[in-house]
Amino acid sequence: MSDLLTRILEKKRQEVEEAKKRIPETALRREAESRSEPRPFLKRLEAPGPEGANIIAEIKRASPSKGLIRGDLDPSAQAQAYEKGGAAALSVLTDESFFRGSAEDLRQARSAVPLPVLRKDFILDFYQLYQAAAMGADAALLVVRAVSPEFLRDALDLCREIRLDALVEVHSEKELETASEAGARLVGINNRDLTTFRTDVRHSLRISRYLDSAQTAVAESGINDRRDVEALLEGGLWNFLVGESLVRADDPAGHLAALLGGDGG
Repeated sequence: MSDLLTRILEKKRQEVEEAKKRIPETALRREAESRSEPRPFLKRLEAPGPEGANIIAEIKRASPSKGLIRGDLDPSAQAQAYEKGGAAALSVLTDESFFRGSAEDLRQARSAVPLPVLRKDFILDFYQLYQAAAMGADAALLVVRAVSPEFLRDALDLCREIRLDALVEVHSEKELETASEAGARLVGINNRDLTTFRTDVRHSLRISRYLDSAQTAVAESGINDRRDVEALLEGGLWNFLVGESLVRADDPAGHLAALLGGDGG
């Protein structure tokens, strides 16, 4: 798995170049700039929700490390179940080659509920930020490890310009330093090492100590049950991005409610 991220990024570069041939960046930018008012993603996460926590509930069919998770996933129905369970926001995988996602998945999910939606993909070109806005996303994921510090800084500037919130993902203290220097306000701390794909759910607690008071943290990956949530809550984290356990659940609304401390699932 050690070269997986490299392979994903190589494929993504090819896909972006092909997309530019179909829709020129100037046309895509006009579409992005003329979109309707975005929903507040960052603002929704700046303080704990009614249950003391916020869950960004993820929609994905597969992953490189786990293979097919739910091939028959209906983005609209899944989004509605997440809203019923108390989700604060949605995350939708739009990568097709490795996660079997699509822009259409995001459009369907966002149309089904009033929640803000994150486009989760491997963004390494400004073109993809215009894509995110044009497809209706309210926020986009930027992975520090996947881009240069200069690109990250300029990408955050562009996000502000086109009214797109940004979740900046880090794994190490050094990556957090890079994110902070670029101006990241919403920081996702990935408990999964993208080199080995090993996961330690408490990793986000160790890194979150280095955030400044103006930053908001999101714990990502490996959060499966209420015990995981409680352990992170005790450490001062209140935002959790949860994917696989929700997608696999027979009752995603109930499982999400249980993560928040309710009686479901």
